[in-house]
This record gives sequence, C-alpha cells and structure tokens, in this order.
Amino acid sequence: MITFPNAKINLGLQILRKRPDGYHDISSLFLPIPLQDVLEIVEAKSLSFTSSGLPIPGSSDDNLCLKAYHLLKKDFELPPISIHLYKAIPMGAGLGGGSADGAFMLVMLNEKFGLGLSNTQLEDYAAQLGSDCPFFVKNEAAIASGRGTELSSFPVNLKGNYLLLVFPGIHIGTREAYAGVKPNDQQKTITEILSVPVSSWKDMLINDFEQSVFPNHPSLGEIKEKLYADGAVYASMTGSGSTMYGIFEGKPKLKLANEMNSWATML
Repeated sequence: MITFPNAKINLGLQILRKRPDGYHDISSLFLPIPLQDVLEIVEAKSLSFTSSGLPIPGSSDDNLCLKAYHLLKKDFELPPISIHLYKAIPMGAGLGGGSADGAFMLVMLNEKFGLGLSNTQLEDYAAQLGSDCPFFVKNEAAIASGRGTELSSFPVNLKGNYLLLVFPGIHIGTREAYAGVKPNDQQKTITEILSVPVSSWKDMLINDFEQSVFPNHPSLGEIKEKLYADGAVYASMTGSGSTMYGIFEGKPKLKLANEMNSWATML
C-alpha cells in the first residue's frame, strides 16, 4: 500500500499562554497543501524502515512512521512490515512533514489491516505522536487550539490564489522557536481575522514565532519583505520552522523563486 503524506501551512499562529503541563495554548489555522512525501508499506518477514530523497537526521528509531507502527502494535496484532519513506518535505521547516508521515502511517495501517478505528480514535493515537499529528487524520482546514490537538473544521476559500513557499535551508528547532516567545491571550481571534478578505490580513494575521525567530535569523524577515515586494497579498512564516510563504492573487513572479529553494502551486 502506498500513500502521499502532504504538508501544511499555518494561517496565523498565536501563542496564547503557558500551560501547567509545560506546553503552550495556541490558536492557528492549519491548511493542507499539495507538497507531498511518499510512504509505502508491504508485509515482510521482519520489521524494517528505509528512506530516500532528503536525508533524515538522527536515528531511524525516532521516525514517527516507526513510532506509529509500535503504538498500534501495543493494542493490535500487526504483522511485520517493510516501510519505505521518500522524503520531499523539508524538515525543521514548519511544514509538518514528519507529523504527516506519522499520521498517514496510522491511517494506512488502520485501512490495510482492518483495525476498525474511527477518525476520533486515530486522532487520539496521533496525539501521542505529536501535537500536529491529529490534524493529518482528516487532513482538512481546521482551527487548532489547546496544544494544537483540538481541531475545529474551518473552511477557508483561497481558490484561485497562488501559493509560493520559500525554504532557505535553515533548521529551527521547537525549543529555539519558543525561547523568545511572549504569550499574549488578548489578541483578536484567528476566526475573526480570517473572516475578512485575504487582502486585509497583512497587519492582522500574525505568526507569533516571528518575534522570536527573526532576530536570530534576519534573512527570514528579508524574505518576507521580498514576497510582499514581488506582489504577495499576504506573507508569513509557517509554524515554528523557517519556511516563508506568500499568497498571490495572480501567478507569482519568479525572481525570488529562482534565487532560493522554492515551490509554487495554485490553491
């Protein structure tokens, strides 16, 4: 069986407050986008994991695909499988690629081996893998709240607009991103902001991680300025990673796209 875990971007990301459990309460719109990895599983004599495409740092034992398998194996009789992941979504980029891989693995195992798990049950398992993982079970635009695992469907109509992603090759860890964050729960809500036209989002829809990340990586702020200079109606950093994106009403200019590692699509 083969599937195609996709990336997501954040439309706004508010860090509201520090929680007693050490996490933060957030509010953000998660939007799936068609930048994809490739994930394949086949039954085998023993469990194995291989990957190709972008190199994945660290031990394969830490990969969320394997963790997803072991998580379900505790509750179900799963046969050994051979897993291959072709990695195309950059890591540490705020695009949720690793989270998507783990969640898609859960969904695929549920389907292939007839485990009978509902979406709600799959989301509960996914939450044990990581905060972004439950989103990729239904994989539809949603407001994420709490530590990112509480999801409310929220359709956003960006049809006809273009998306340009720019990944500068900077890896930003979650710890670094949170280090300079100042929580603020007195902001206008994401749902209120998203109710106005995209052309009005520029000074309203903010990713709070930019205030902590941009001072350490000024090139990201420069990319944001270039996106606006190239005609974006809205530009932002996505998640806690270094990917910058611009939303364009027409096909984006190729100047910035040609200068850096980038990817464009119509929404």
